[in-house]
Amino acid sequence: MKREAVEVVIELCHSDAKIPEYARPGDSGMDICAIADVCIAPGQSVIVKTGLKLAVPAGYELQIRPRSGLSLKTPLRIPNSPGTIDSGYRDELGIIIHNNSANESHTINKGERIAQMVLQRVPAIQWRQVDSVAGIGADRGGGFGSSGA
Repeated sequence: MKREAVEVVIELCHSDAKIPEYARPGDSGMDICAIADVCIAPGQSVIVKTGLKLAVPAGYELQIRPRSGLSLKTPLRIPNSPGTIDSGYRDELGIIIHNNSANESHTINKGERIAQMVLQRVPAIQWRQVDSVAGIGADRGGGFGSSGA
């Protein structure tokens, strides 16, 4: 099945930058690579550079998400996941990575896949103020933790 293609303009602003790629046909996320070795101390958060500058079309965003293997096999986390790259952002893409370990540093190697990006359509919100939302749609009842642990 052929998917819709949306053009996103990319600039490689570092000689070691790699254009993100889908690992397999049908994947939603494209892998993003680091352009340099980075040692992250226990409890430290850093911005890992990618060497990429992007021009996301208006009406879209790129979401930055963790790679499941990195999250499973290391103490590294993307604390603002999903991160948002807005259509007006033109600086170098950096990925915030946190080392959740209490006592071990972790090194990200140059060329290592550190995150994935997913293109999402983002419609604009048009607010309609009402006196009460109680009569609109169905109230599922409950909020935080209401369906169990």
